[in-house]
Amino acid sequence: MEKTAALASDILQGIGGEKNIRRLENCMTRVRVEVQDDDQLDLARLKKLSGVSGYVKQGAQHQMIVGPGKAAQVVDAMRALMTGESAAALSDVDRNKAQAKAKYKAPMSDALRQLANVFIPLIPAFIASGLITGIINILKRPDIVGDFATHYPNMLGILGIFGSAVFAIMNILVGVNAAKVYGGSMAMGGVMAGILSSPQLAQITLFGEALQPGRGGVIAVLLVVALMCWIEKRLRNLLPGSIELILNPLLTTLITGTVAIVALQPLGGLISEAIAHGATMAIDRGGLLVGAVLSGTFLPLVLTGLHQGLVPIHVELVQAHGYNALLPILSMAGMGQVGAAVAILMKTRNERLKKVIKGAMPVGLLGIGEPLIFGVTLPLGKPFLAACIGGAVGGALISYWKVATVITFGISGLPLALTIVTGKVMLYLLGCLVAVIAGFLMTWLLGFNDPEE
Repeated sequence: MEKTAALASDILQGIGGEKNIRRLENCMTRVRVEVQDDDQLDLARLKKLSGVSGYVKQGAQHQMIVGPGKAAQVVDAMRALMTGESAAALSDVDRNKAQAKAKYKAPMSDALRQLANVFIPLIPAFIASGLITGIINILKRPDIVGDFATHYPNMLGILGIFGSAVFAIMNILVGVNAAKVYGGSMAMGGVMAGILSSPQLAQITLFGEALQPGRGGVIAVLLVVALMCWIEKRLRNLLPGSIELILNPLLTTLITGTVAIVALQPLGGLISEAIAHGATMAIDRGGLLVGAVLSGTFLPLVLTGLHQGLVPIHVELVQAHGYNALLPILSMAGMGQVGAAVAILMKTRNERLKKVIKGAMPVGLLGIGEPLIFGVTLPLGKPFLAACIGGAVGGALISYWKVATVITFGISGLPLALTIVTGKVMLYLLGCLVAVIAGFLMTWLLGFNDPEE
């Protein structure tokens, strides 16, 4: 905790003190700051702090990469060091940050970030589900645990319920989160998702065809809840305050529910089927080439933030097929970067760079690549390209071997091996090793300009 407090104090000094802060927040790995006056920033000092593995500027936001879990601790420590007046002003900014728009942020990035925010709260459930399913697969293998499945069928049944529960209520969870993100009533978002998932839909015929409960999956839910939030906001402004509380939810449900059943659920079904079939066909038929392209371009997508748009695709693949062939391919990008980092560690004479790599390497192996991207490979240039090539080699093999996972997203790197479908675990680990070796070799061959101390 002393190191965290010291780093928080150093960052505060580097950004010009607490009075220069306009907005302060964190994500999984970064301290994010918007300041009143950029001229007061001491970027050279910030970049050299021992706890900061990288610096990124996005729009008006300055981002210091300090590592997973640590980012929240540093921000809390910074807030604790601030005086009452500054902290109160900052809290007021944070409460209204949903209304604030960054000047230079691309509209597509904003939309994709909103989309990702719908699913990010579900990550713990996805991780638990995937790991439990992996445990079940191991317990069913007689070559590993003997006759466990025969002797303890009830235990396996209970574990199966634990592992599949998140998918049983997936649409409801997405509806609630989507309503929160889009500014509507969370309860109403859940209701809309419940309408789309109701088993009673199968008993209703519309335009000569029986309705399909759950058709369109999360895509249909997102479309319907977005419409619901729009209608709810408009009615809130139009209806008199005395009756708005009663009529708004009634009219919103009737209008949105009708449009959902007649138009949006069928549309969502077409989009969902196109995504699932298109992604699966590309991976199955594209083989080496598609795997190489997907993994080789993933790190640049992370830089731009466009990778957030892949989240619904991951979910759709699991809902449609019960497995996800895309995530293991993309995970190879991080492994290629680990290989590049190892090569840099062996060649560099810069002690600070060595320290950054040693700190970022463990989380890189766990699938969190930002510290290595922004603190190591990207600033050096050629190693970033080498990491992409290494990832492309691993991704090509993973695609060719048709390796898949049972989770949507949430974990990557080596831990993802625990969720890989039966019979493909060793192939996944072999793909990781090949990506690391390829990233290492390409970095060694391309070289880099070793930074001075």
